[in-house]
Amino acid sequence: MAYGPSTVEEAELGSIHEIKAIRGKHPVTWISVQGLGDVATLRAIADLLDLHPLALEDVVNVHQRAKADYYENRLFLVARVAFLGEELESEQVSFFLGEDFVLSFQEGDRDGLEVIRERIRQGRGRVRNQGADYLAYCLLDAIVDGYYRPLEAFGERLEALEDEVLARPTRKAVTEIHRIKRDLLNLRRVVWPLREMTNDLLRDPIPLITPDTRLYLKDCYDHVVQIIDLLETDREVGSDLMDAYLTASSNKMNEIMKVLAIITTVFMPMSLVAGIYGMNFDPAKSPWNMPELLWHWGYPFALGLMAAVGIGLLALFRWRGWLEPLAPLSGKE
Repeated sequence: MAYGPSTVEEAELGSIHEIKAIRGKHPVTWISVQGLGDVATLRAIADLLDLHPLALEDVVNVHQRAKADYYENRLFLVARVAFLGEELESEQVSFFLGEDFVLSFQEGDRDGLEVIRERIRQGRGRVRNQGADYLAYCLLDAIVDGYYRPLEAFGERLEALEDEVLARPTRKAVTEIHRIKRDLLNLRRVVWPLREMTNDLLRDPIPLITPDTRLYLKDCYDHVVQIIDLLETDREVGSDLMDAYLTASSNKMNEIMKVLAIITTVFMPMSLVAGIYGMNFDPAKSPWNMPELLWHWGYPFALGLMAAVGIGLLALFRWRGWLEPLAPLSGKE
């Protein structure tokens, strides 16, 4: 894309030589390269636009952290675009800023910069009236603003998981919390170097960046700081949810053990009474051998004794307040 205040030209180039024809016709030229498979093409572009070989190596090695390097009359920027599908993914985007052009390299075919292209086509904002440094700012700002979408999705999911964990904790909820925490950690690894990079752009004197664009870069830096704050907040919420799940599971287990302990305590004296009368010592052999076996009401007496012991223990537990904290086993209020 080549553009000025009143005109814009957009074309898909078939060869490197076409860059010479389109460059210089308009105040700003944006050359966007998608895919890094053709090494010969990359070298030809580097020779044409006088790019440093070290920067070109960083373009091909797509596991770079966000950074800004200045090579004589070229500013080289590296950032990562975040995409949220079933899992969080990121791709490297590299920029070269010259006096009248911006050259961008995208790792894959997923385009997170279409919003800037549409803004140029329709002439919205200041981009058509500014230089190449403002275009580089717009691209960087679009990447930074793209982090808000996954953060909003993570925040909404964490709110839903909070209600689920407090109402009825399940292993599925724990798995989801672990996945979100892992994605947040990966996003943190992407965003933190971006903060250093934008700070370097503000602190270091770079001839290619005008004072007017530097003011906009400060706004971009503020957005990065805000994203980091939201990111850390979501990570804390995820950790708190994990602690809440462990606490809820422990409380549920305690309630179950309490019920089982009460049942065992109540039935143990009954088992003792039943065990004693189950020995069946012959009362004819000795007057001390269980004379209750010969009573007319002996059997009702044994049942009544067991019932009295059970009711008495329950009354004792109630009086001591041991039954008051007993919560429903379903975990719902």
